[in-house]
Amino acid sequence: MSRLPANPRRALVVALRYLGDVLLATPVASTLRRLYPDCVVDMLVFRGSEAALEGNPDLNEVITTREGAPKGERLAQMRALWRRYDLAVVTSPGTPPVLFGFAAARYRVGFALDDRPARRWKRALLSKWCLFEPGAPRIAHNDQLARLLGAPQAGPIVTPSAGATADDLRERLGFDPRAERFAVVHPSPRWRYKRWTDDGWRALVGHLLQRLARVVITGGPDEAERRYLDGLALGGERVQRVDGKLRLAEAADLLRFAALYVGPDTAMTHLAAACGTPTVALFGPTDPVLWGPTPADGDRRPYARVAPLQRRDKVIVVQNPSLPCVPCQLEGCDRHRESRSECLDTLPVASVLAALDPLLREGGS
Repeated sequence: MSRLPANPRRALVVALRYLGDVLLATPVASTLRRLYPDCVVDMLVFRGSEAALEGNPDLNEVITTREGAPKGERLAQMRALWRRYDLAVVTSPGTPPVLFGFAAARYRVGFALDDRPARRWKRALLSKWCLFEPGAPRIAHNDQLARLLGAPQAGPIVTPSAGATADDLRERLGFDPRAERFAVVHPSPRWRYKRWTDDGWRALVGHLLQRLARVVITGGPDEAERRYLDGLALGGERVQRVDGKLRLAEAADLLRFAALYVGPDTAMTHLAAACGTPTVALFGPTDPVLWGPTPADGDRRPYARVAPLQRRDKVIVVQNPSLPCVPCQLEGCDRHRESRSECLDTLPVASVLAALDPLLREGGS
């Protein structure tokens, strides 16, 4: 393997996955910043996932590419990036990320898959590589990359921020987040197979309103998400919907004031945990060993594959262990993103309330 440059002037982090994955890749940029204080660090992500990087102090520029772009468009962007950087760190072993890293920099660090002949060519495009461990926590992959760069461990997740103060949020939302204890509830994941039941969300919100002054409902601007939240009918004068009204960075600023967050396995849940908000995460098909949210305090104890409740600092993961298939790590019972998931359809309300009550008591509610 080639030696890396001693003092790279420009470095690129290639993180071509979804919004939550980009958030989980931010420790790579902070590791580069720590190792090379004078280096200019940029990040290449799919268009739309740059929201996870707003206000990131480690980054100079965020470059976007279109997911699923045709070959000609992708080659044109690779030519535009050709050897612009001294070093590229590729955070996933997919083909487009490795090719972008090869085009962008003279030295590349990244992951190799197994030793099958059809996959060996990627190793030749990397100056230094380590084996991708599919069964390892995704956040631990950052540590593997950090060690290739010469650091013992990657830094913490860096959360986005719009710089919104309590006064800014009060003017924007109509309530003072310092004066009212409130919960943030995020019922709508990106895909149907990660969704809990309508009755479950209604019961949860009703329970929270007995303990807190307000419940804020977050969600994205997608029309399907809005219709889903409309159908939940989570109304009332102390329930406030802000779906589609806050950028992700603004939602992060709001989360830092919240007494509690509850949501499914989605980017917003990882964001809440990384912001230090007491977090209850509802997991169904997803394996928490791989995707369990990382607390802000850096508690790196691995999650078990399945348990009724698992706690790491202020984060509690809730599962339904009554089904032997949990977690299947598949796209629901029907094996597609709009599928149902029996493990979430039968996750009892009592299990979720049992998780959030200790967090509320510790916070004084």
